[in-house]
Amino acid sequence: MNKSDKIYVAGHTGLVGSAIVRELQRRGYHNLLLRTREELDLLWRDDVDSFFQECEPEYVFLCAAKVGGIMTNSTQQADFLWENLAISTNVITASRAFGVKKLLNLGSVCIYPRETPQPIKEEYLLSGVFEPTNEGYAVAKIAALTMCRMFNEQYGTDFMSVMPCNLYGIGDRSTHVIPDLLRKFHAAKTAGAKSVTLYGTGVAKREFLYSDDFAEACVRIMNCASVSAYSGGFVNVGSGNVVSIAELAALVRDVVGYDGEIVWDSTKPDGAPVRHLDCTKLRSLIDWKPLVSLEDGIARAYNYFVKTHQ
Repeated sequence: MNKSDKIYVAGHTGLVGSAIVRELQRRGYHNLLLRTREELDLLWRDDVDSFFQECEPEYVFLCAAKVGGIMTNSTQQADFLWENLAISTNVITASRAFGVKKLLNLGSVCIYPRETPQPIKEEYLLSGVFEPTNEGYAVAKIAALTMCRMFNEQYGTDFMSVMPCNLYGIGDRSTHVIPDLLRKFHAAKTAGAKSVTLYGTGVAKREFLYSDDFAEACVRIMNCASVSAYSGGFVNVGSGNVVSIAELAALVRDVVGYDGEIVWDSTKPDGAPVRHLDCTKLRSLIDWKPLVSLEDGIARAYNYFVKTHQ
């Protein structure tokens, strides 16, 4: 990418999209095409086509999605399926129709089977059944990944997908685990509550990556000569930082400064037992490693939360 190229970041107000915008601006890219949902609703094909025809983006980061935590995912399966299918279909097809040079599609670790071997390699995709609490979201993300690969094969496009581990960072308004823990512990601290009840047993293990570290990896991948045919058109991006949810909760509690008890509600689901990505192929593609530790990243996220919720 050249500094003056037209770059469209779909979902630029979200956790990943905003981090990618910061990384692009840090590197001197100044011709960014940014639209809020009010300005451009990606659920509607005609609106998306009109935007691409008028603005002619050359590079696209597809970060827009309907996202949420385990309970939101499990109770809104249909919405997670159709909205994410619509967004991906509309942006990917418009990118092909209007001559986008490269597209980077954001996937998720949750596309992999629930009981897959650890760490998870790219070739484990579709080797087993989904985690039932996020099946709708996973199916939509797999469809987008497959669409990118098949467009490359049939139309000669250069569309790549990246599968990140659990992401977190500043400005995360979702119900994912880290922002949810920050909100709950902060509320308990403010109210002087003696305990906080959390979903599940705390034994499930997850891998976490700070959003700005992930954004750097994405921009570097986009700048590779050609990546569409690499590893079937997608590659894992992880930190190697795997902790149990109980360990994570204790760390967030310490960062927030809450001294009450953690109570686990075992009637609620844990989700997949472990999610840990194998990043061997990523390391052969780019020379990259995350710089922000989990404790530092949580502290940054909490400081931002406090500043914006006063």
